[in-house]
Amino acid sequence: MKHIFNQGKDKTKPTLLLLHGTGGNELDLLPLAEVIDEEASVLSVRGNELEHGMPRFFRRLAEGVFDEENLVLRTKELHEFLDSAAEQYAFDRGNIVAVGYSNGANIAASLLFHYKSAVKGAILHHPMVPRRGVELPDLTGTSVFIAAGKNDPICSPMESEELQSLLKNANANVQLHWENKGHSLTAGEVQAAASWYRN
Repeated sequence: MKHIFNQGKDKTKPTLLLLHGTGGNELDLLPLAEVIDEEASVLSVRGNELEHGMPRFFRRLAEGVFDEENLVLRTKELHEFLDSAAEQYAFDRGNIVAVGYSNGANIAASLLFHYKSAVKGAILHHPMVPRRGVELPDLTGTSVFIAAGKNDPICSPMESEELQSLLKNANANVQLHWENKGHSLTAGEVQAAASWYRN
């Protein structure tokens, strides 16, 4: 997978896995990593799917309707990429915090839904429920921050609350942060995510 790896000043810190939104790339979320933890290593990945020339992490059939077969395939691909990247760059595979926005948040949520120890924690900006009707692994010890917009036209407040509930029922520690905004990434939610990360 096309990516950037920046070695951090402090190897004991988590490696921040950055996952962009539709049409973004591996450069998009680098400023977020600076706000969250400027001493942490950063692994920023570009999605392998293209939708009208725009990179994504998995295919969709329509707005908000995921191609589940492709989602499962691409989630497995990302999970295996993390295994190989940890070896290649010598970072702790068990100490990754995913930071995703929109489509990137959805693939990060899918990692949580499908793999017990894919990531130690996740910051999900405007995620949707990746799949319904599946049994989640035991996420005890996994911390998740969800940033949601009360006026988000793509991801309804009910969707955000459902995702929070599903993750909590799988024993994850979940914080849901609300902004009176739409689907765009706001400075307020980034600061809230940084505060959550530090605590």
